[in-house]
Amino acid sequence: MIAKFFRAAFGKPASLGSLQPRTIPAKRYGLHRTSLSPASLWVTEQLQLAGFSAFVVGGALRDLIVGMTPKDFDVVTDATPQEIHALFKRSRIIGRRFQLVHVMKGDIIEVSTFRRAVTQGPDAPASDERGRIISDNVFGTQSEDALRRDFTVNALYYDPSTEIILDYVGGVRDIENRLLRVIGDPSLRFREDPVRMLRAVRLSAKLDFQIDEAARVPIASMAHLLNHVPASRIFDEMLKLLLSGHAQEGINRLRAEGLHHGILPMLDRVLEQPMGQKFVELALLNTDLRIREGKSVSPAFLFATLFWHDLISAWHDVQLQSDSSVSALYEAMDQVMDDLTEKLAIPRRFEIGMKEIWGLQPRFELRSGHKPVRLLAHPRFRAGYDFLLLRCESGEVDMELGRWWEQFQVSSESERKQMLVQTASPHRRKRRKRSVSSQVKQ
Repeated sequence: MIAKFFRAAFGKPASLGSLQPRTIPAKRYGLHRTSLSPASLWVTEQLQLAGFSAFVVGGALRDLIVGMTPKDFDVVTDATPQEIHALFKRSRIIGRRFQLVHVMKGDIIEVSTFRRAVTQGPDAPASDERGRIISDNVFGTQSEDALRRDFTVNALYYDPSTEIILDYVGGVRDIENRLLRVIGDPSLRFREDPVRMLRAVRLSAKLDFQIDEAARVPIASMAHLLNHVPASRIFDEMLKLLLSGHAQEGINRLRAEGLHHGILPMLDRVLEQPMGQKFVELALLNTDLRIREGKSVSPAFLFATLFWHDLISAWHDVQLQSDSSVSALYEAMDQVMDDLTEKLAIPRRFEIGMKEIWGLQPRFELRSGHKPVRLLAHPRFRAGYDFLLLRCESGEVDMELGRWWEQFQVSSESERKQMLVQTASPHRRKRRKRSVSSQVKQ
């Protein structure tokens, strides 16, 4: 009844397609409607009660089948964005390339409408001169929606009311074979959206799947298309890779496919240096461990580690033309960030965090007077200290410096004074000797 009213007001998607799905009982993979988040279950139920079809789709279902815990649950329906928005009071329509609806129910559930891929005719999606789709709002059927998705493992639909999985493109078989396969012609699909190449690498690393050979082969010759993708989309995909819990493997696979050249070209310079390679690998390993343990991770900290050795190189070059090491450091920061934001569009809040972490590093070497106590009170002290420990572990800085700061944090006031005296005196003697030496020379 409600659905009929909405159809009269907003129109109806295209007629049913002919492709028939394979139906698979969800219990075969240990799935139950309670496997879903309460918010996603509620959204699908409300859509179905209103007379629409509704399914949990994509990555969440894929992750549940392989035994992972999904971060997000997406819903797809035959309701249009306007119908969805009218049904849920706490919702909003978003998106330009194609419209989605965010429904707020504790969590944010992203709800999309079945769409179809159209390559010719008046309904064909707008694209640029390289074939990248820039507008895509043609509604369709569920089978058409499955065919326009990127990978077979992301084109599965779960109906919580029947507890049945619908598979139009062999996605379940590919999950069982641990294979990441593109739906359709990989070259055409990558040209439509070059970010799919990054997504292929990220998912293969996260799931420990092999990229299908037909999809892997064209990547090397099409990697340059990423240069024409908005930097904000590149940043979003890279952030997903780095926070996937499999960042180390993701970066390795990114380099193996040659996809980093247009995004993170400085990684070659960093990873070709033994110390830089060890530093980045330690940072990625620690990040992966924290994520798998359910601990928080700072994107600013992570990006600061990735480009620290690039900053060191720029800092060295600037110091050759500067009288101040500190001013040279901040000038080098600006240079590195200018290069990064052009490729990645790093948000301002992360850029500020990166610079603060970098800027604290020289201050850890100052262990006399009131400087160490003031440094302890800095809001970014913990992040800066963790960064220092990575530098110590990689061999860039003497481990003694890290141990000193570890002890200084837990020491009493009197013990701290003693530590300051012990470290400050030799430096003072050296400074006096240099001063005398300089007077003799004059």
